[in-house]
Amino acid sequence: MLTSRSIFSPSKLHSPHARCLLRRLHPSISVRSCRYSTASKYNKERPEVHPVISVDAHTSRSWATYIIPAAVMGFVGLAAFVHYNDERRAVLKGQGSTSVNVVKGPVIGGPFALIDTEKRIVTEKDLRGNWTLLYFGYTSSPDVVPEQLQIMSKAINILESRHSVKVRPVFVTIDPQRDNPSHLCAYLKEFDPRLIGLTGPVAAVRQMAQEYRVYFKKIEEDGNDYLIDSSHKMYLLSPNLEVMRCFGIEYNAEELSQAILNALQKTAH
Repeated sequence: MLTSRSIFSPSKLHSPHARCLLRRLHPSISVRSCRYSTASKYNKERPEVHPVISVDAHTSRSWATYIIPAAVMGFVGLAAFVHYNDERRAVLKGQGSTSVNVVKGPVIGGPFALIDTEKRIVTEKDLRGNWTLLYFGYTSSPDVVPEQLQIMSKAINILESRHSVKVRPVFVTIDPQRDNPSHLCAYLKEFDPRLIGLTGPVAAVRQMAQEYRVYFKKIEEDGNDYLIDSSHKMYLLSPNLEVMRCFGIEYNAEELSQAILNALQKTAH
C-alpha cells in the first residue's frame, strides 16, 4: 500500500499510479514533477523540469457553452455592420446627386378621365398649360365646401385684379352618386361661373381621389341621406401638372392668394 509520503516523493511523483491518484484527489490541480540531476560543470544539484500534467476541470462542459455566446456576438456584429452600411447609403431628403432624379416626397397626382358639367370627357391633358387650383368636395356639404368655394373665388379675383395672374379653379366632387353634371352645374354657378366642375363614375372619382391622396368616407347614412367625412384638400398645380402647394381649410382669401402668388414667383426665378 502506498502512503502519502511515498506518493509525493520526487522519485515516485512521475509514476502512472501517482498521477491517477492525484486526478482523483484534486482534479483541477496542475502537477509539475521534477527530479534532481548532478550538473557536470558545477557539480551541484539542480532540478530537471518535466512537462506539466494538467487536468482541466472544465473539460466536461458542453461545446454549447462557447458556441452560443459566439453565435450571438456574431449576429450582433453583423446587424451593426448592416446598419452602418445602410446609414452610409441613406440620402437625406433634398440631398444627393444632381445627376439622378431624387424623390423629395410621395408622388401626388396622375391620369384621370372624368365628365364636366357639359357632359364632356376631361382628362389630365386638358389641365396642362395653365395654373390650376384643384379642390375636392361635394355639393351636399352643409358648411365647409360652400366656405371653401367662396374663398377660392375671392382668391382668384385678388390674383387677377391686383397681380394680373390667372388661375383656373376646378372642383372635383367626391359624391358622384348625387352630384351629376346638371346638378353640379347649377350648384357651382352660385359661387363663380369660372368654376369647372368634374364628376363621373364612382370608380373613376375614387381613383383620382386616391392619386391626389384625398380621403373621404360616407358617415351617418340613412338611405340616400348621408354626410361625407373628407380631408377637404386644395392643390395648386403648375402648367406641367406638378403639385406646387397643398392648402387646408385654415387659409382665408387673402392668405390663399398670397401663397399662390409666392409659389408662382418662386417658380418663375
